[in-house]
Amino acid sequence: MRRLLAAVATVLALTALTACDGGVPTPGQSKVDVDTPALREQKAAAGIETCVPGSGKNQLPDLTLPCLGGGPDVDLSTLQGPMLINLWYSGCGPCRDEMPVLQQFHDKYADQVPLVGIDVETYPDYAIGFADEVGATYPQLADPGGTVFDDADLGLRQAFPQTIYVAADGRIVKEAKEITSLDQLLASVETNLGVAL
Repeated sequence: MRRLLAAVATVLALTALTACDGGVPTPGQSKVDVDTPALREQKAAAGIETCVPGSGKNQLPDLTLPCLGGGPDVDLSTLQGPMLINLWYSGCGPCRDEMPVLQQFHDKYADQVPLVGIDVETYPDYAIGFADEVGATYPQLADPGGTVFDDADLGLRQAFPQTIYVAADGRIVKEAKEITSLDQLLASVETNLGVAL
């Protein structure tokens, strides 16, 4: 019995590990609970901000995601631009490298161009721990089933990291590339959103 449990645990762990350039968990609804008392406590200790529901309209799908570690759910289609949405998961090396740059951006420009992350893994405690380790305190949504990739109209590639730029008029631009510097991100914001910071 012990060997069987160890084998099952190994299969589950291997299933969760994916490559940054393509492999993600199979999209679909997930039964992972991303809001438990333990996760709320972990989120608070990490200083991760709560999610803020939108009040606008954009080209994103009508997809409501829970706030990682507790907080209000957010319908992606209501997020008001200009805004950045960054898709990531804790096993992605480039995600680890770019999140401190995203945090710098959030620290300086959140009042002009808000930022929200979307974690797409099935281990919310790892996700919160990862955000804490890299110092990412901006709001985080959870999509443990990868449902954001189900919407064919959105046309997201299963590649990480990936950033969605939401313009003030609701238009979206997607970039599947690593953000390596604040200057690069500021240039992308100006190009994709028409906002000079």
